This record gives sequence, C-alpha cells and structure tokens, in this order.
Amino acid sequence: MKTKITEMFGIQHPIIQGGMHHVGYAELAAAVSNAGGLGIITALTQPNPEALAEEIRRCHEMTDKPFGVNVTFLPSVNTPDYPGYIKAIIDGGVKVVETAGNNPQQVLPPLQEAGIKVIHKCTSVRHALKAESIGCDAASVDGFECGGHPGEDDVPNFILLPRAAEELTIPFVASGGMANGRSLTAALAMGAEGMNMGTRFIATQEAPVHERVKQAIVAASELDTRLVMRPLRNTERVLTNDAVERLLEKEKRLGDDLKFEDILDEVAGVYPRIMKEGEMDAGAWSCGMVAGLIHDVPTVKELIDRTMAESEGLIRDRLAGMLDS
Repeated sequence: MKTKITEMFGIQHPIIQGGMHHVGYAELAAAVSNAGGLGIITALTQPNPEALAEEIRRCHEMTDKPFGVNVTFLPSVNTPDYPGYIKAIIDGGVKVVETAGNNPQQVLPPLQEAGIKVIHKCTSVRHALKAESIGCDAASVDGFECGGHPGEDDVPNFILLPRAAEELTIPFVASGGMANGRSLTAALAMGAEGMNMGTRFIATQEAPVHERVKQAIVAASELDTRLVMRPLRNTERVLTNDAVERLLEKEKRLGDDLKFEDILDEVAGVYPRIMKEGEMDAGAWSCGMVAGLIHDVPTVKELIDRTMAESEGLIRDRLAGMLDS
C-alpha cells in the first residue's frame, strides 16, 4: 500500500508504532520496522543521551529498515538534556523523529539540517496547524480515545480526522483507537495517510513488557479505561486498577485543592514496576479504549500482516463492491 507517509518515511506499510514510555525499546522498534512499519524508540525512557545512543546502535543491529525516535517535551523539575538526545539521534543515523508534548520548534533546525523527517503528535487541529507552520513534515492526530494524554478538548477521531483533512496540507496519520485493518481503512477514508498504534503494539510477543501487562490489555474491554489528572489539566487515559480508583477518589475528595503532590504515590516512578515487574496495581499506566478490540498477543509481523490483509480486503471487496458497476 502506497501513501504519502510510506513514501515520506521509506516504509512498506502505513503503520507507525507509538513512542511509549518503558515500551519503546530497540526490540519492539526493530520488529515493527522489519515487518514493514515504522518502529519508534522512546528517547526519555533512556536515562541519558549516552544510553539513547546505545539503544539506537542496538536497533541498527536488529534491522536495516528505517526506524524513528520519539522525543517528548514536557515541563519537569529536572529538564532532560534535550540537546544531548538530539545529538544522539543525529549521530545515530536515525531517519525519523516523532515529537510530542510542547512545541518542538527549538529542535527542528538541527534535525532538518541532518535530513531527518519530523512528525509531531497533536491532540487538536490547531496544534497540528501550528506544527505545520513551524515546518514539521507530518502530524500524528491523536483522538480522545487514545491511551496517554488526549488533551483537554475531548474530540474523538470520527470528528478530529476529517477536520484535520479539511485544514492541513502536510500528511497526517490517525492515532488513538487504532487496532486492525478496519481502523486503517477508516483512517484512510477520513483523510489520514496511515495510522499510529500504541496500546495494540504493547500486546505483542516482542513488546519488552511483563506478560501480566499484555494479559491485562487482552482482558480489558473498551469500558475499562479512566481519565486521571483532569483537574490538573494534565489528563491521561489509563487502565483502571486499585491505584487508579484510589487516585480518582482523591481527585473527587480534594476537588479544586488537588495538587500534583497529592497523587505522587499513584503516578510517580510507577512505570518500571508495572512494565518490568508486572505489579499491576502499582499505579496509573497509559492504555487506550482500543483495549476492547485487542483479543490476542501475536508477533508484530503477524499483527501487521493481518492488518494489511484485512484493510486491503475491505477496500477491494467490501467497499468497492458497494459501488454500482
């Protein structure tokens, strides 16, 4: 399948793996790239630029296909060494960078001088237009269904994607709620040039996370996510568990007096305990509503191959068959 995204990134299939904290390691990124998609290493999962450089080197050893690195810009007490991470990406010969969070304008000149394509993750049309205006090559348009941070507008992809198609001139992919060939076909119909899958890729054999995490996604329905940190305007969609319900009770009880410090036990430093150790009630962890569409833990190649086969079948048979001959 050829789209503007496959041509821009030099990939076979218009499928991108989301950059996920403590999930986006070389093993998963290489598996996605080897299967014809675009794998993504998560920069800030690595403790420093030197560790990221090593992770990029490991990924090159596992695949000769293009892969990307996610760099998320978020306000924090200890600001990451962003210039160091960007240098590691450039020196590592990475072809694509997915930026997310705050405005990435500061890092665009060195990336683009190095010939690196930049796709910025956006939760609104206005943010996507800003990304276009500052020179991003593409956008990842993230609907309200998504795991992680959906923004504060609550616009689902059935509205957000056609709105992006109305406004943008750069190509974009659909993110949030993407799981299979139906997702891809629908995204293409609504104007996207491909799709970004996050939660779906966690439930694969190559994902370097604890088996309990994968099974929790398979067992979950579309009703099992919750929105946390909304009073702090840092909304995150997570899979419900004891810690999440405790966090929501604090939000309800404290109301406008809620401070980030009040929920540190539920959100700070919990990812290694969950993703590596399988402590499923250790805290809140990102998961999309798409969990309701995830019923197995295939290899990455099996997932991508059947997604493409399903999408191509839908386009050729179901949709084309609806037209008058």
